[in-house]
Amino acid sequence: MKYTLNLSSEFCAAHSIRGYEGRCARVHGHNYKISVEIRAKHLNELGFVIDYFDVKAILDKNMKLIDHYNINEIKPFDTVNPTAENIAAWFYKNLSSDLNDERVVVFAVMLWETEDFFVRYTEHE
Repeated sequence: MKYTLNLSSEFCAAHSIRGYEGRCARVHGHNYKISVEIRAKHLNELGFVIDYFDVKAILDKNMKLIDHYNINEIKPFDTVNPTAENIAAWFYKNLSSDLNDERVVVFAVMLWETEDFFVRYTEHE
């Protein structure tokens, strides 16, 4: 892949980690930051990897499903622990199903719970 596009956004949500012995077992919230890395073999006819606004609209559609909610109450997190790792994978799979085509792929999703802690999920390495 020759070209890489990155887009970031933020959302707020609460969660708790089931089966965890510690303070994260209680419901608490984060101001999450998410970054999506998209790669393409070549540019489209306009010279874009993909239109930022198209990516932003799809990311926003997915963020609205969990923004300002208790993530534990949203499928699949009603049975899957809403860890940063699992949330990043959820975004990756949702975004990939909407954006991937023969030219463009969602390469990675990075999710920050705090300024100092983030995870990166990809299926390409």
